[in-house]
Amino acid sequence: MHSVLADAGFFDGPGQGGRQIIELLVAFALTALIGLEREIQGKSAGLRTQAIVGTSAALILLVSKYGFHDVLVAGTVEVDPSRVAAQIVSGIGFLGAGLIITRRGAVHGLTTAAAVWESAAIGMAAGAGLLLLAVAVTALHFVIVVGFAPVARRLNARLGEASDCT
Repeated sequence: MHSVLADAGFFDGPGQGGRQIIELLVAFALTALIGLEREIQGKSAGLRTQAIVGTSAALILLVSKYGFHDVLVAGTVEVDPSRVAAQIVSGIGFLGAGLIITRRGAVHGLTTAAAVWESAAIGMAAGAGLLLLAVAVTALHFVIVVGFAPVARRLNARLGEASDCT
């Protein structure tokens, strides 16, 4: 099958190699882990949402890096992937805003909204080939949500406030 696709020129263009597939798979795996944690905690924007956001962000960044070289005339137009990255951040802000709920004067969903934003950033890092950074931020996610949760509960109990805005 691979040779048929190769003979048809399927892998000829820039960005059509194994490296980009690895970057997409890393984005998928890392953000699925974050989604699994959110799912286990019973929060909205769980496994499917986080994996879709992260994988999509990686794909969008890969398209911005490699997707327009065939239509650009050499030397006349420069491709700037950072412009697309900025739009991903803006778009995820709208998605995150939809996850934040105010009930009886308390705000809920901030951690979940932040996790969606983080999944987009992890996907963007993976799509940009910054795999070590993507892995490091995923590890830090678990330090924050698992390690900081008991500290936040104790602080909130001591201060007599509602639990951390999750």
